[in-house]
Amino acid sequence: MYVKICGLREPGHVTAAVEAGADAIGFVLTASPRRVTPERAAELARPVPAHVLTVGVFRGEDPATVRAAALAAGVRAIQLHGAHPHDDFTALKDLGLTLVRAVDAAADLRCGAHDEHLLIVDAPRPGSGEPWDWAAVRGRPSGRWMLAGGLGPANVAEAVAAAAPWGVDVSSGVEVAPGVKDPKLIAEFVRAARRPG
Repeated sequence: MYVKICGLREPGHVTAAVEAGADAIGFVLTASPRRVTPERAAELARPVPAHVLTVGVFRGEDPATVRAAALAAGVRAIQLHGAHPHDDFTALKDLGLTLVRAVDAAADLRCGAHDEHLLIVDAPRPGSGEPWDWAAVRGRPSGRWMLAGGLGPANVAEAVAAAAPWGVDVSSGVEVAPGVKDPKLIAEFVRAARRPG
């Protein structure tokens, strides 16, 4: 089970995610309580080992803005959240970074439909932290796709059983306050996500 921990802002939380065995960690570079500057993301990403994917998360920015911020942050992947057109992904392909498309269940759920490498299927209200009907997407997404939205250590195993994703993505579900991660919850989430069902 591929696991992404998103919205990291502190060096200790980045270390906790890496030590817990996360496959990817996300830095929010768009309007959010979890937002960091590209310069801060670069500091946080620098010590992350090569086998862990560092992701810059964007929502609604134009490709030129995304490109500049991603390069300044030194991340290895770009996540475009929401209704970004195919052209936005095409405009970023030359960077040679991993491209991630994050959408709700009403979108085209074929991973690669916008030339992305990874797909995230999120809740109808992204970032709300509210659980949703994970079983409704079972069998619909194709390729390397992650389930997101309302996940936490207590329910991720249930969500994985319901939706059968390739991976999972969490942010608020491992927080003690908006934007404040808990290393213990991060470790519990990774363990629970990978627990044999």
